[in-house]
Amino acid sequence: MSEAEIPDYYEFLEISPQATQETIHRVYRYLATRYHPDNTDTGDLDKFAMLSAIYKALSDPAQRTEYDAQRAMHEITVRDPLSNTIDFLDQVEGDQNRRLAVLAILYYRRRMFPHEPEVSLSELERRMGFPRDYLDFTTWYLTKKKFITRADNSDFTLTVEGVDFVESQRPTVPLLDRLLTRGSHTDDQDERSHPPNRPPAPHWPSDEDQAAAV
Repeated sequence: MSEAEIPDYYEFLEISPQATQETIHRVYRYLATRYHPDNTDTGDLDKFAMLSAIYKALSDPAQRTEYDAQRAMHEITVRDPLSNTIDFLDQVEGDQNRRLAVLAILYYRRRMFPHEPEVSLSELERRMGFPRDYLDFTTWYLTKKKFITRADNSDFTLTVEGVDFVESQRPTVPLLDRLLTRGSHTDDQDERSHPPNRPPAPHWPSDEDQAAAV
């Protein structure tokens, strides 16, 4: 399922997201009769296929849990992109914040959906609320550091090195911890401020550090 376009299964079925399995089954049977291609009055092959896929997902507890998590994250990110509360524009700190945000998004994705850990460039742009043209330096840097990889279709994935960096830096970098705690989002209005005692910046390992670790 593409994160950029998450269909609302519950809206299609016209039921509440809290609907019981019994309700889902009952509505499915009703709509299946309506949309079945053999129904000469209301049959609709496309809607019947969609209905079958939705029922398969929502009738399986594990798949429904995964879908609900994706749906909730989609709603949050559309409503509240990270740029609303995090400074991505400062010449130095903004660069660091962009790197942390990208890593947090990819880390959250890999932890929540280990079999589909990829995040597209358009999804990063949407979640961060930041133009992709300004993400080129960020993704180039993280790729060169081997914290992320980029597929031919432009999807990004967090590497083992990226996981290690996120987990080692989380205890000492408040912004990173906040991003991860809130599912790669924050509504802390103080994030744009620059307090007198600024928290320590993350330690971005040099090439020498990485070579020594091998």
